[in-house]
Amino acid sequence: MRGLPGNPCRNRMCKRSGMGIPMTETGKKDRKARDSRMKWEENVRKVVPYTPGEQPDRPGVVKLNTNENPYPPAPDVAAAIERLSTDRMRLYPAFPEQTALTEELAGYYHVGTDQIFIGVGSDDVLSMAFMTFFHGGRPILFPDITYSFYDVWAEVYGIPYETRPLDEQFRIRPADYCQPSGGVVFPNPNAPTGVLMGLDQVEEIVAANRDVVVIVDEAYIDFGGVSALPLLDRYDNLLVVQTFSKSRSMAGMRIGYAIGSPQLIRYLHDVKYSVNSYTLNYPTMELGVEAVRDTAYFTSCCDKIIQTRTRAEEELTRLGFTFPKSYGNFIFASHKRVPAREIFEHLKENDIYVRYWNKERIDNHLRITIGTDEQMEALYTALTAICG
Repeated sequence: MRGLPGNPCRNRMCKRSGMGIPMTETGKKDRKARDSRMKWEENVRKVVPYTPGEQPDRPGVVKLNTNENPYPPAPDVAAAIERLSTDRMRLYPAFPEQTALTEELAGYYHVGTDQIFIGVGSDDVLSMAFMTFFHGGRPILFPDITYSFYDVWAEVYGIPYETRPLDEQFRIRPADYCQPSGGVVFPNPNAPTGVLMGLDQVEEIVAANRDVVVIVDEAYIDFGGVSALPLLDRYDNLLVVQTFSKSRSMAGMRIGYAIGSPQLIRYLHDVKYSVNSYTLNYPTMELGVEAVRDTAYFTSCCDKIIQTRTRAEEELTRLGFTFPKSYGNFIFASHKRVPAREIFEHLKENDIYVRYWNKERIDNHLRITIGTDEQMEALYTALTAICG
């Protein structure tokens, strides 16, 4: 029996008779399109992306949420901009390992140029390192409270991983990493806590993992910490990653670098050139050279941030906050009485931005970037109204 207008069998198989009207050409095309879409979506890599801090772009905002340096780059960086050749911009840039920036970094750290790898910010360098060195199939290890990008990269690259819990004072326990693994990565100082491991503790982890690569992420090491670089002479499995974004005031230029044994650096370059040979542009490399050369300005900026951090610790304590000792350009604070989310929202309403995560163990903490003295005074005034 064919379906008639109003008949429930119309345009579908009739359950009673097993017969029905053939699907129209339009219907066939629609179903084919749906089926096709489902097939290609099955082949899509689906991940939960990293969420960066907010970037408000309007006058009057006190921005203390992304750990940018509150002071401008070295004066010679501005002068170098005036000297840039627009004619050179029609050419592909030189490979980073063949540039003055590599030579400048090698000279500054007293290592060979074959021990330097430069990328587009430390995120790019770390991502390449994950792709290059964590390929053995065993789970890699990193802290449960740490830089949020680590688990994202592991998911994207299909790297198995396990996290190790920080102790009650947010400290990394070296013993947790002295076991078979596919590799180890951790920040020092840790982020977002600012807690620093001593060099002896870092060496304990590196020495216990000689069969895999250990990556020490030192984005904040210049604000009072001791770098793991002295260990490079003894451990060819150690990779130290740093950045221009924090202490050298060049987050907008995106320069990161790794220092390690020549073998590690060669493997990193092999993978990088298999993805993109020209990741760092000509102006960035030219300006980066000047940022490294001006050591007096660099030291002065770091000292100012450390001094402001010390004052911030005093003021936040007075206002009822507690926090671990920080060796970064930020403080990871929790108030004794007022919930962190409430403080975060009130500050935002007053155009003061700090960082908040709704995550287990840290959902009652705020990460407060150290700004200029003037910016910090605005913060103290707002916090007094909220928490006083």
